[in-house]
Amino acid sequence: MARFPWPLPALLSWAAAWGVYALLGRAGLHGIVALGLACSLGVVCSSFGKTWWRRAIIAAGFPASWLASGVAALPPWGWLVLLVLLALIYPLNAWRDAPLFPTPSNALQALAASAPVPGKALLLDAGCGLGHGLGALRASYPDARLHGIERSWPLRALCALRCPWASIRQGDIWRADWSPYALVYLFQRPESMPRAVDKAAAEMGAGSWLVSLEFEARGLEPHAVLTVPDGRALWLYRIPFSTRPVYPASADPNQLAAWGVKKVDVPASLRAEVCGRRPYPG
Repeated sequence: MARFPWPLPALLSWAAAWGVYALLGRAGLHGIVALGLACSLGVVCSSFGKTWWRRAIIAAGFPASWLASGVAALPPWGWLVLLVLLALIYPLNAWRDAPLFPTPSNALQALAASAPVPGKALLLDAGCGLGHGLGALRASYPDARLHGIERSWPLRALCALRCPWASIRQGDIWRADWSPYALVYLFQRPESMPRAVDKAAAEMGAGSWLVSLEFEARGLEPHAVLTVPDGRALWLYRIPFSTRPVYPASADPNQLAAWGVKKVDVPASLRAEVCGRRPYPG
């Protein structure tokens, strides 16, 4: 199930939990026991999530919907209304992009010093949501001209109200032209980064910047990696990109030394602990 496109793993997990809960209830099992087993299934299925927030969504989906069904006591058509509102706010074709996770207001405060741009340069927040990233960009680049693109038209309208000093339009960030921009800022998903790298390399000019909060562009050598106040990494890449050298694991230590690389044996327990985690500066 982990190979299915998101959010299918979450939907299947929630459906399975509801199915188990209903079957156990019909079998005469006590409601609390049935609820606990169904919630446990959701926790087990959360391992199919590729990121922590996906795992949290999978695990919390069934108990949240169970609580809502009891507290709200919605009729069947009420759930349909909620589904329509969700589709308006977060269109189905945007589900492979990032969910609505706002950029902290102080996350980009050190960005201008490491990624300078001309005073009146155009900057893009690709997937601007409610405008938190635009606000952070404005604080770092007060003289820049800021643009935002958001696929959801309700979010785009709210963002325009919150950020009247920026140019906000509704659209697909992957179909938009990035060539006018001196800097493109992303707070997307790990799976989005290869696509962003290809688009930036094809469209953006030399000396421009691709900036990503939290998620790195694997295989590229960053110009800088900043640590934002909440501890996350801010990855800065300058175009043209520099690729990061890849050294074979079986390379001879003498050859690695000739390349200026020191080979270190890492204990198996530590390898298991850090496997798949992104590096932080320092």
